[in-house]
Amino acid sequence: MPSLSGPSAPSVARPSLAPSTASRFAKIALGHIAREYPNKLDHVLACDADARTPRDLHPIFFGSFDWHSCVHGYWLLATLLRARPEMPEADAIIALFDDAFTDDKVGAEIAYLSRAESRGFERPYGWAWSLMLQAELLRHNDRSWAERHAPLAKVFKARFEAFLPLADYPVRAGVHTNTAFALVLASEYADMTRDAAFRQLLTTKATLWYGQDAACQAWEPSGDDFLSPALIEAEAMRRLLPRETFEIWFVRFLPDLAHKQPATLFAPARVSDRTDGKIAHLDGLNLSRAWCWRTLAGAMPELDPAKPLIINAAMAHLSAAVPHIAGDYMGEHWLATFAMLALTNG
Repeated sequence: MPSLSGPSAPSVARPSLAPSTASRFAKIALGHIAREYPNKLDHVLACDADARTPRDLHPIFFGSFDWHSCVHGYWLLATLLRARPEMPEADAIIALFDDAFTDDKVGAEIAYLSRAESRGFERPYGWAWSLMLQAELLRHNDRSWAERHAPLAKVFKARFEAFLPLADYPVRAGVHTNTAFALVLASEYADMTRDAAFRQLLTTKATLWYGQDAACQAWEPSGDDFLSPALIEAEAMRRLLPRETFEIWFVRFLPDLAHKQPATLFAPARVSDRTDGKIAHLDGLNLSRAWCWRTLAGAMPELDPAKPLIINAAMAHLSAAVPHIAGDYMGEHWLATFAMLALTNG
């Protein structure tokens, strides 16, 4: 567990992933990352001239149905390439990245952000995924991708630095606006870049937002959650607090885990219609719960009676969701990313 005194050492170990799974995930991502339509733009128009196509607005991140899913699709492919550089899809991934991460294309993405109408663009979810992507690109130190993408990541880091002091209250929704999830991903960038000041900003804000939380009721799931507001908050505190401080906070936050309470956190969500983009979010909820349960279990003492219950809950959530990461585009354009988080963390 990193301490408050500075960032932890960057992690460069390869994630553990079966070759067949890596290849499957890569095929899924390569199938949508350059697919321009259908597309859901986060775009404010100020005049007629602003009515432009996704590829024109975003020469890198125009695919995968929406901007943020395209960003984390690149993160997924970069992570898969590091995990399994021998996989058959490696050459296609390298060619894609060489074409995407150029000075001109990154400059165009930055130019879009310079518009007054783009101040709130993708806040905070897309901001955080851009930083998470940069952290992963830095692990590919034999390529120029991180160097090319760095100016875009620096813009989003600066946006965090400007926004967090203004954000008096957290956002606890189980969707893109969730602030704890943003802190988790941003902390990966802070650690990878050894940016102690940025990490301290994230830690200070997490403590102010969540430090006094206790006896979490876990009023979830909501009908379109893909994040667990309870567990992603706990994961943010696990990452950002010293171990001893986190252990005290976690027992106070979820005091009845040994009795499988709150019960809702142990039961995978039912997904009634995977062709409905919002309902399909619930597959992501199951995956993100599995991810958080696995990392939180890893931070618990070995003899804690709740630990085996939590591990079993993680496996139940994985079993409920992994078979459904492909098949309908409403889930297929993003779910493999969350499967990757769930399978390779904890």
